[in-house]
Formats: sequence, structure tokens, C-alpha cells
Amino acid sequence: MNTPQPKVVIFTTPTCSFCRSAKQYFNEKGVRYTEVDVARDPRAAEDVMRRTGQMGVPVILINNRPIVGFDRPKINQMLGIRG
Repeated sequence: MNTPQPKVVIFTTPTCSFCRSAKQYFNEKGVRYTEVDVARDPRAAEDVMRRTGQMGVPVILINNRPIVGFDRPKINQMLGIRG
């Protein structure tokens, strides 16, 4: 039986190269995600700051658990992706 994919949200800005890398990685691995542009959404930026204490992006939420930055090993672990 196929388990449902965890909910993935990525907080980005248009100029963030690590954000682009993370989105490209998710696309390559077939991971569905919701993108939130914190440059356009000040409330989302406040939410990221409150959750993580960080102003930097990307911040990736996997089932509401934050990963700060494009931390591929942690992403793989939380999504069950092998290498």
C-alpha cells in the first residue's frame, strides 16, 4: 500500500539560489510541494521567523517540522528518499 506523501511547504524568495535548488530537487524526486514567497507575503515571513528564529530562506516544512536551508540529507530522511 502506498503511504501518502507528507505535506511539504517551502518558503522562498525570488532571488534565492538555494530555494531554486530545493524546488528543482523536489521536482526531480516527484515531491509535491507548496511554495510561499515571503517577499510577497509579510505574514508568511513573520510565521517563518516565529517558527525557526531565522530570517533566511529556504525554510522547508515537512509535516510542520522545519528544516532551515536546503539540507538534502535531512530532507531525504524526513521524506524517506534514498540517495
